[in-house]
Amino acid sequence: MDWLTAAGSPAQKFSLMLFAILLFVVVVGLILFLVDRPKNPSKWLLVAGFLGLPVLGLAFGLIYPAIETIRNSFLDPNRQFVGFDNYVTAFTESQFLLVLRNTAIWVIVAPILSTFFGLVYAVVVDRSRFERFAKALIFLPMAISMVGASIIWRFVYEFRPVQGNIQQIGLLNQVLVWLGIPPQQFLIDQPWNTFFLIVVLIWIQTGFAMTLLSAAVKAIPDDIVEAARLDGLSGVKMFRYITVPSIRPTLVVVVTTIAITTLKIFDIVRTMTAGNFGTSVVALEFYNQSFRLNNAGLGAALAVLLFILVIPIIVYNVHQLRLAEEVR
Repeated sequence: MDWLTAAGSPAQKFSLMLFAILLFVVVVGLILFLVDRPKNPSKWLLVAGFLGLPVLGLAFGLIYPAIETIRNSFLDPNRQFVGFDNYVTAFTESQFLLVLRNTAIWVIVAPILSTFFGLVYAVVVDRSRFERFAKALIFLPMAISMVGASIIWRFVYEFRPVQGNIQQIGLLNQVLVWLGIPPQQFLIDQPWNTFFLIVVLIWIQTGFAMTLLSAAVKAIPDDIVEAARLDGLSGVKMFRYITVPSIRPTLVVVVTTIAITTLKIFDIVRTMTAGNFGTSVVALEFYNQSFRLNNAGLGAALAVLLFILVIPIIVYNVHQLRLAEEVR
């Protein structure tokens, strides 16, 4: 978008944008005309016509930025080549080791608890009289942006010093006061503040997990459930030996999807603590290094590490989906 920034007046910018849009429409129209014109077009022409623009868009929007990010990860703030120094810094300095530790805690705790609570909730409310209302209630946080959810939970965790008759405006601290417990600084006290931030993501993602797992539970064949009941299974045993194995592919998808979302977590930490008090994560540190501290090389190295961490999760997800297809 440098050409747009370089344009002077708003009228010139509008003219350039209009020209770009018209050029895009003309190119697309020309491609479709050439593809549709011949009675028996060759296969390469059809492939080039329908996949050419998407491939170019993919290359320009994903492949080129990925290559540039990898290249930048070997440069210092002065754009000089420094080899693997940025990666060594990320794995040796205490500041970044704390960031990696926090990210690992997020990836382990958030997906497991979100999936667990979503599964238990889906099983408990399945075929109940208030099933729709109960599911809508737990799904509502999914409709809130992560920034909005973070602001809500900042009020929940809000702390005021105990002075005179000053009341706590934070819901959680007010409950503690009613119970005779001193109010706590949930977002400052380390290392528990990281777990209180994770609660926000669990609150949001439990509805997502519940929706997918509820559909999977309902898809379990009735004959399997009836046969298990005839064998004497019920309650916890039914859940452990029938429900969980039957919905295992869905469980894998839910856990890995939430794990990928967790690896990219930025909004919650940025809104609630700005990464202070030992709560920073890889995505936030990438932002800080690249845009606030002008160390694009170290920021790019952290982005590459984030990409590398996502790859095993995606590979495992694809492998499990293929195994599920083979079973079917």
